[in-house]
Amino acid sequence: MDLALASTFQPRLESTHFRRNIPAPFFHRLRLRPEPTLSRQTVILAAQKRIDGVSDELNSIASQNLDHAPARRRVRSAFANVQQQLDHILFKMAPAGIRTDEWYEVNSEGQEIFCKSWLPKPGVRIKGALCFCHGYGDTCTFFFEGIAKHIAASGYGVYAIDHPGFGLSEGLHGYIPSFDAVVDNVIEQFKIMKGRPEIRGLPRFIFGQSMGGAIAIKALLKAPKEWDGIVLVAPMCKISDEMKPPVPLQQVLILLSKLMPQAKLVPQKDIADLAFRESSKKILAPYNVISYSDQTRLKTAVELLNATKYIESQVDKVSTPMLILHGAADRVTDPRISQFLYDKASTNDKTLKLYEGGFHSILEGEPDDIILAVLNDIVSWLDSRTTLK
Repeated sequence: MDLALASTFQPRLESTHFRRNIPAPFFHRLRLRPEPTLSRQTVILAAQKRIDGVSDELNSIASQNLDHAPARRRVRSAFANVQQQLDHILFKMAPAGIRTDEWYEVNSEGQEIFCKSWLPKPGVRIKGALCFCHGYGDTCTFFFEGIAKHIAASGYGVYAIDHPGFGLSEGLHGYIPSFDAVVDNVIEQFKIMKGRPEIRGLPRFIFGQSMGGAIAIKALLKAPKEWDGIVLVAPMCKISDEMKPPVPLQQVLILLSKLMPQAKLVPQKDIADLAFRESSKKILAPYNVISYSDQTRLKTAVELLNATKYIESQVDKVSTPMLILHGAADRVTDPRISQFLYDKASTNDKTLKLYEGGFHSILEGEPDDIILAVLNDIVSWLDSRTTLK
């Protein structure tokens, strides 16, 4: 679950829950200020913010610094069982018998990349492969677990990675020094996965959500013959004029990103409530304990801004079958951006589905019937473009 439009951060929810929050755009009238030095008292106070319903020991584990992968891996391991017991349809109605596997691949940059697969239960033939790109700040190990299991139960091999600097993969947390490097890593890892014996020779689709949509589009543009189609949920492929920073501010961002690339941005506006329509689902966000919940790093912001500019200029080259799904009331990534992509893409096989009243997180934060409808729409679209072999 990612709430990125361009570069993003995770805003602070006005809640009594532990504030490891959900991502949202930073291009909402942002301002810059130096990152403050935390006093011992501030650190102690931060550590006292609790995740409701879990032990003191788990709260202590969750409060540690997550800049580096070993800490994130420890925290995820401690919370894995707790997450699967949450009161959310993606967890409560997860199909039984799904075969899962987790492993690490060392990429061409020498980074350990977390990989995961979900396969149908034994005896169910696989119709195709769906490779998922998560969004900014996110991981493939939280809400996507339920999404993947649902799709796998319908006869698909589902594969995902955590991008460098996010989730369980190596790299400074929340830091994207090169968007192209993220895309190249996706191409590299999914090429390996597509060679796995259970899906060799089957149709293969790339799936991206929000910032992951931008990654998926650029991966598709770099290697269009590698994919039989693309599925996009609230994709980050263009910045609307009202969201785009003024040109002078863009120039300031570029300059500062060269001087202190890992430094962070502080936005003025908290828009977390725009992500989840149902508050009962929004309050589960703190349990995504390895999400990146701090301000956007300067170089990350510039890389994502440049990526959207490039994708906006290239969307007419999208020539593979395409499904776009978007909440009609999304004020995080404007549905008009998906309409722009639909109108400009050169493929004749394209579908745009808008969900009335839907917010940004249509796979995680909507009423249960909408979440199931979106999942079923994805499976139906895949089914119409695959045949059993």
